[in-house]
Amino acid sequence: MLKAMKPFLLRWMVTTVAVFVAAPVAGIDYGGGVGCLLGASLLLGIANAFVRPVLLLLSAPLILLTMGLFIFVINALLLKLVGGIVPCFQVSGFWRTFFGAILISLVSWLLSAFFRASDGRYRVITHHSQVGRDEKVARGRVIE
Repeated sequence: MLKAMKPFLLRWMVTTVAVFVAAPVAGIDYGGGVGCLLGASLLLGIANAFVRPVLLLLSAPLILLTMGLFIFVINALLLKLVGGIVPCFQVSGFWRTFFGAILISLVSWLLSAFFRASDGRYRVITHHSQVGRDEKVARGRVIE
C-alpha cells in the first residue's frame, strides 16, 4: 500500500513546493498557512488529474489553432477553480493566475526531473508508464 502511495505523495510534494515558490511572485495568497497550501495543492493535483484531460479534449481545436498556447489558459482556469473552492487560497486577477499557473508548471517540471526511478536512473515523474522498457524484440525472417 505504501509503495503504491509513494508516486502520489511525491507528486503532491512537488506541486506543494511549486505553489509555494510561485505564490510570492504571482500574488497567490494562502493565508491559512501550511494546511491551506497542502489542501490547495492536493486539490490542484486532483483537478489536473481528472478535470484537465476533459478540458484538453474539449478544447482541442482551440489548442491546435493557438499552437498549444491555450493550454496555459486551461492551467490558469484550474488554478482559479482551486482558488474559488478553497476559501483560504486566493488568486486575484486573470493575469496573476495565468502567470502563476505558468510558474507552477515550470517549477513542477524542474523539480520532478530530480527524482530517481527504481532502476537508479533519474526520470521525470509522469502519469503514464514507459512503453518499451519490458517488451522483448521479436526476431524473424522476411519471406519474399
